[in-house]
Amino acid sequence: MLEELFFEIGIVFIIVAAASMLIYRLKLPLILAYIVTGVVIGPGLFALTKSSDIFQVMSQIGVAFLLFTVGLGLNWRSVKDVGGVSFATGIGQVVFTTIVGFGFSLLLGFDVVTSLYLAVAFTFASTIIVVKSLTDKEDIDSLYGRISIGFLLVQDFVAMIILLVLNAMKSGAPLEQVFVGSLLKAIILVPCLWFVSTKLLPPILNFVAKSQELLFVFAMGWCFVIAILLLQLGFGIELGALIAGITLSGSFFQREINTRIRPLRDFFLIMFFIILGTHFDLSSVVHMAGPILLFTLFILLGNPLIVLVVMRWLGYHPRTGFLAGTTVSQISEFSFIIIGFGIASGQLSNEILGLVTAVGLLTIAGSSFLIEHNERIYNWMSPALRWLEPRKILASELKKTHKPTEVILFGFHRTGASLFETIKKMRQTYTVVDFDPQVIYELAEVGIPSVYGDAGDESFLEEIHADKSKLIISTIPDVSISVILLSFLQIKKFKGVILVSARTREEADMCYELGASYVIVPSILSGKKMSELLGKTKLNKKDWQKLHEHPIL
Repeated sequence: MLEELFFEIGIVFIIVAAASMLIYRLKLPLILAYIVTGVVIGPGLFALTKSSDIFQVMSQIGVAFLLFTVGLGLNWRSVKDVGGVSFATGIGQVVFTTIVGFGFSLLLGFDVVTSLYLAVAFTFASTIIVVKSLTDKEDIDSLYGRISIGFLLVQDFVAMIILLVLNAMKSGAPLEQVFVGSLLKAIILVPCLWFVSTKLLPPILNFVAKSQELLFVFAMGWCFVIAILLLQLGFGIELGALIAGITLSGSFFQREINTRIRPLRDFFLIMFFIILGTHFDLSSVVHMAGPILLFTLFILLGNPLIVLVVMRWLGYHPRTGFLAGTTVSQISEFSFIIIGFGIASGQLSNEILGLVTAVGLLTIAGSSFLIEHNERIYNWMSPALRWLEPRKILASELKKTHKPTEVILFGFHRTGASLFETIKKMRQTYTVVDFDPQVIYELAEVGIPSVYGDAGDESFLEEIHADKSKLIISTIPDVSISVILLSFLQIKKFKGVILVSARTREEADMCYELGASYVIVPSILSGKKMSELLGKTKLNKKDWQKLHEHPIL
């Protein structure tokens, strides 16, 4: 028995490794390789596994660890920092996608219960895939990246509530009773969660953190303690693991815990996606090819459109809305968990899992392409979206700054805010340009001349008389915007100084060819600055301490 199980696990991971190398070569998320492996070893093709119960338990552990790590990232103390736009966009997208998806499912001939499950499952985007894609693009700290992470945080909280309701429904109680019971449990859980997180855990964590190994073991034990406790209370393993992570999320050690849990989580989580693949019925996929294609298009095109509309309603530039919208163009791990619950409870058939798996494969692949190339796609589509630009807000701001200024700063976040202090000391007239309306409102409140607009819009550059300035600084690390700005100034025969930003040396060379006076490449600039500091201070500890006390911006 033991040798047979070892052989099966070995075969599974050999296939996973081969499929992962192929998927990685195609620059697609590895989650696709895991699901494909499940299809290959499942009963639909080669039927290579017989210990399905053991694999099923391992997959449940993977889901628990996934939700535990998600909970670690849901720091309830930082909810207030998510921002109104993230909350409004997250809730708006969930509501609109659920309503539209439900009606769409009914039109395709699914019954009410199945339509509701599909609508909810297709609502959530994958935090793991989005964070990885934004990190790979170095967009995690961009305006749309910060907003995207914010509304994914909101989605995770909504998913937590849905898991609470689904686990409560296992009792077979009426829906009204389920909602009331879930609400009462939530009311009890929140203060308990706060008390445990703030009063009980900090001294324990301070003790166990003296040993990294002990911290890891304690975190594992805590995850299982809370999960088992909440299972006994009728909440389910998944929700228990999520809440266990949340109780640790406010600590100083959550990153260290997350780092150490992640490899173990990934091992067991692979089993979850493999098990999903084993339920994949190729014949049902062929039978449901039409709904699969339509749902895929709905998620790839409809979800980004919903986010674009919601963010435009909130006053954001269509560029920001479009880029943020591309991050929700795939389904989430929560989608499979929700569908899996429906199948386990007998409310859904296995062919629905085949449908969702196929949609997941297509949307994950499609969204990876969309996020990678979203800036190019927007530039191609921008003429069709120009009517969405908030001309009224722009016009009202231009009235205040109709005269050309000597300095224009495009982009106020982080780098721009640091440079602004130096710009003020130059005793030159200046204007700050940003397409985050919240930034513009905040600057206006403190009396800083600012304009809401897009540096990549030539008509906007014309209206603010950019070519009449003496110094232009763009801290926006989007080479397409830098190219448009430089090309505009080149046509206008701009004689002043122009500083733009880029991510790589190759992009910087492109900007220099278009006439940039200097290109800010953060990685190179920070390396040069660090080299200068090292050359000046060397081994003098006091000099380094002075830099810490009086940092150079």
